[in-house]
Amino acid sequence: MCGRFAVTTDPAKLAEKIKAIDEATGTAPNAGEPNFNVAPTTTIATVVTRHTEPDDDPTRRVRLMRWGLIPPWAKADADGAPEGKGPLLINARADKVTSSPAFRSSAKSKRCLIPMDGYYEWRVNPDVDGKKSRKTPFFMYREDGEPLFMAGLWSVWKPNDQKDAQPLLSCTIITTDAPGELAEIHDRMPLVVADRDWDRWLNPDAPVDEELLARTPDVHGIRMREVSTLVNNVRNNGPELLEPVGEQSEQMKLL
Repeated sequence: MCGRFAVTTDPAKLAEKIKAIDEATGTAPNAGEPNFNVAPTTTIATVVTRHTEPDDDPTRRVRLMRWGLIPPWAKADADGAPEGKGPLLINARADKVTSSPAFRSSAKSKRCLIPMDGYYEWRVNPDVDGKKSRKTPFFMYREDGEPLFMAGLWSVWKPNDQKDAQPLLSCTIITTDAPGELAEIHDRMPLVVADRDWDRWLNPDAPVDEELLARTPDVHGIRMREVSTLVNNVRNNGPELLEPVGEQSEQMKLL
């Protein structure tokens, strides 16, 4: 699964870089600040492709969304917020997105990209003297310093009895089987989408690309490094979370 990640690119700069319309800047406080420990329910920048008018060509847009998808059919609490029952839908398995009731509607036309500097995963270590060992956190990132763009789904939610309520946009990160050395840290990883496949994945007028969902992710140029257990606490948030610890031999290039 993917339960934490880091992102330091300002949404406005991201929009300029990928030739997208910036719909994020100014819509939420602190949204443009670096976040080295993004946790579920955080408001994050995403990339979507939508029509301005039905007959217009779709265009890329950078939008803010809540991380943790809320299906459109979810009920509202007494205060008008979505019910907090059940697990947070922060991840969606690539092999389930077209069949799961929670995701299949979004898979049809609400697909997105989630940009990040990299993501954290925890390696389970062998027990010592019958006692469970502490998990070791690792950070996975691109060797060239460019952001990773992960496949995601998004939805629009509002209470049924409040037609004038502000819609809540939310998203989930699609995960797939981790290949090679990445699987030694965790058996799942976010589904990386190469820039050549962005339009194909985002196109709201095309059906979901089953081949892209099923393929082994391209992890060429991705590195991993052991990082501090400071990342375990979501209250810790600073560049020190990305600094390598332990033996430098733990740093591996995936070919």
